[in-house]
Amino acid sequence: QVQLVESGGGLVQPGGSLRLSCLASGTIFRINVMGWYRQAPEKQRELVAVLQNGNNTNYGDSVKGRFTISRDNTKNTVYLQMNSLKPEDTAVYYCNADINHHITGPTFRYWGQGTQVTVSS
Repeated sequence: QVQLVESGGGLVQPGGSLRLSCLASGTIFRINVMGWYRQAPEKQRELVAVLQNGNNTNYGDSVKGRFTISRDNTKNTVYLQMNSLKPEDTAVYYCNADINHHITGPTFRYWGQGTQVTVSS
């Protein structure tokens, strides 16, 4: 019923920047939380940043001060601006969203398919 599609990943040199986007489409009444997680090879998936409806944000310790999460509610899109990238930021980045399909009913969590970010010289 809902698809999340990420874009903007790629190869960047250390110290560079990338901007990821995630578009939610489908049957959407309200998006409560949108966020980004990442998973490096042989590591667990970890929080990068989340943004709630009230603009409350939460960042993983390793990205604070370098990454910024934002939303465009008119476009059901969440962005992740990544600056001062480091090799240890290399991972697959996943978007997620907690969504209500209708005015009443439960909240469902959806995940995107992931986009690769590689930081290397």
